[in-house]
Amino acid sequence: MKIIKISMLALALGLMSFSAIAPVKTLVCKNENTTITASTIVWKAETVDVGEIPQGTPKAIVYEFKNTGKTAVVITTVQGSCGCTATDYTKEPILPGKSAKITATYNAANKGAFTKTVTVTTSAETAPKILTLKGTVI
Repeated sequence: MKIIKISMLALALGLMSFSAIAPVKTLVCKNENTTITASTIVWKAETVDVGEIPQGTPKAIVYEFKNTGKTAVVITTVQGSCGCTATDYTKEPILPGKSAKITATYNAANKGAFTKTVTVTTSAETAPKILTLKGTVI
């Protein structure tokens, strides 16, 4: 009886070593021309220097972009780097060929030079876009 169990186990293990999965084929690319897909969002400016602004007066900075792709783009999130920068943006899909704006309003409460960022996530790009605003509060 023990020999039958051992024989059955050996047969089962032997059958399991054969795979019903098709072998993976390696594809070789013979065409050396590689197409690089450019971003479908073209920013008018990614960095804005507002120069000198008076203390106690909020400063609105507008970032404009155009959808140069073939499908609508949706802005999913816009986040300022600190609580001193409020943001507003277009909530509707931006159709191909159309432009939209993102507004960052900097609260100029403290004197001195500043550099802040606004992180924009869209449906068109896998990595978020980092926009920069800088200047000096006098």
